[in-house]
Amino acid sequence: MADTVIGIAGKDFVVMAADKSRARSIVIMVNEEDKIMNLERNKLLGASGSPGDCSQFCDLIQKNLNLHRFKTDVPLSTNAAAHFTRNQLAQALRKSPYQCNLLLGGFDEDEGASLYYLDYLASLQKLKYGAQGYASYFVLSILDKDYRPDLTVEDAVALLHNCFAELRQRFMINSPNFIIKVVDANGIRVVEQ
Repeated sequence: MADTVIGIAGKDFVVMAADKSRARSIVIMVNEEDKIMNLERNKLLGASGSPGDCSQFCDLIQKNLNLHRFKTDVPLSTNAAAHFTRNQLAQALRKSPYQCNLLLGGFDEDEGASLYYLDYLASLQKLKYGAQGYASYFVLSILDKDYRPDLTVEDAVALLHNCFAELRQRFMINSPNFIIKVVDANGIRVVEQ
């Protein structure tokens, strides 16, 4: 998986970044794809893996979270959305598995910011930072070294830029374009680069 998804959870925000290229074999098909889906107004879902599976699965999750909110008039918390997503992956694993690995981050008024790691085998883990794809071999050491619980949004974005620089230097699959999104109490926004 050449796709890159990186997430960092701060005290009151989650910053998520993903490369914008979609490649197959040795050919880059698209150079401006957003691999981070907005879920409701306070959750982000970053996907890495097979393009068709990622697109279909993220749409499934987005539509079902919206359906739940319309039926009950109560949006799911980030924790509940992560467990719902994990349950969908686990059910599909026995029939026709989705080949996608995910980072789900969000901000809830009562729980604060949270980030969850989900893989195609339906494992779920709450993290302070994480990465999906081959790029994780390079960026996790940077995140281990430089992550602090008191990071500001600006510090987290600067840390992501350090990760991007390392990928450009060491990773043989060049990912020149990245998108960065932030979710906090004010909702979701894209960080201009």
